Amino acid sequence: MAILADTAPKNTAAPQADKRETIVAVRGLTKIFKDFWGRPKARAVDGVDFEVKRGEVFGLLGPNGSGKSTTVKLLLGLLHPSKGHIEVFGKSPRHVATKARIGYLPEESYLYRYLNSRETLDFFGNLFELSKGDRNNRAEQLLEMVGLNQARLRAVGEFSKGMQRRIGLAQALINDPDLVILDEPTSGLDPIGCREVKDLIVALARRGKTVILSSHLLADVEDVCDRVVIYYGGKVQAMGTLRELLATPDAIRITTPALPRETLERVLEIVRKDVAQDKVHIDTPTQNLESYFLEVVRKARTAAAETSGATSGARVAAYLRGDGQGEAATDKILERLAAPTPSAPAPAPSAAPAETVDQQKLESLTQQAAPAPKPATPETPKPAAEPALDRADEKLSSLLGKKP
Repeated sequence: MAILADTAPKNTAAPQADKRETIVAVRGLTKIFKDFWGRPKARAVDGVDFEVKRGEVFGLLGPNGSGKSTTVKLLLGLLHPSKGHIEVFGKSPRHVATKARIGYLPEESYLYRYLNSRETLDFFGNLFELSKGDRNNRAEQLLEMVGLNQARLRAVGEFSKGMQRRIGLAQALINDPDLVILDEPTSGLDPIGCREVKDLIVALARRGKTVILSSHLLADVEDVCDRVVIYYGGKVQAMGTLRELLATPDAIRITTPALPRETLERVLEIVRKDVAQDKVHIDTPTQNLESYFLEVVRKARTAAAETSGATSGARVAAYLRGDGQGEAATDKILERLAAPTPSAPAPAPSAAPAETVDQQKLESLTQQAAPAPKPATPETPKPAAEPALDRADEKLSSLLGKKP
């Protein structure tokens, strides 16, 4: 039971400065797109300022065309700003070594449609010059994490949009990035996949990774983001923590277990001494639809059949959690097969077979085989071939009109 009253004490405490390392710094960022003649066509981003700290989940919000995707492309060095300054890890976004520390999931998954899931992750891991062992280990963990372990041999061109988002998320994390930029990561995912992506984002932030999330699904942003910036018309219209932006300063909510009617009447009597009766509201708290859906699926999962599509991932990949328990089972098997086994000495050659060989008979056989057979004179077929050659010469001469 919750009691909501339209009054609350003011919070006069000054916000404390965040002393964490600044990962992304944007100052006066402006991007103007021009037409063929060089005339300004659209001001996509206009004088934007913000910072993103280490271990923070930062949300980019705004309607379509407000400048979110342009900002992401500027942070990645795919576009060059018309004005302003951008730093990522203290370097320019175009710095090659800096790009190796970034993982990016675009709004649309651009994948090689004829590669399967395993080959796709191996390809992207090779771009980051990961060793074969690391590529194999991480690919196994990521496929298990995103729920594509049973679809590893299917070509990604056959995947649904949700499955493509899952393999796209896996490729964005193959290099264990320090900065993860996700553009609509839950687009096309089922509610289970959405919940797993949000759990992954929280796990990355706990490990000290920095996540920049661009999404139109405000419920997803509300669940995971520490701070958000809201764009409109290419400008920042609001920025701050969710607690600051969403708090209602002139109301307070008190939530209690279900109370006896007599107790509730006494509480309301006390509250109404200071608050008008029409300002007090009583309701019963409810869970959101996502939580209810996940609970229903959890109860029904025991009877679930096998599927060749996406499944629920078991847990966040071990190397992304930063622990050493994520070694794939296949890698362990390969290590056992490749490891030397000094404890099992090679069996000594048995002398019994050598004693059973009849050396005299072997020598007699080799002596008999040594002399070459009587040479058949290679010229023996020639007598039969020479008349044929003479007849061919006569035929050729007759065709050329010459006498033989």
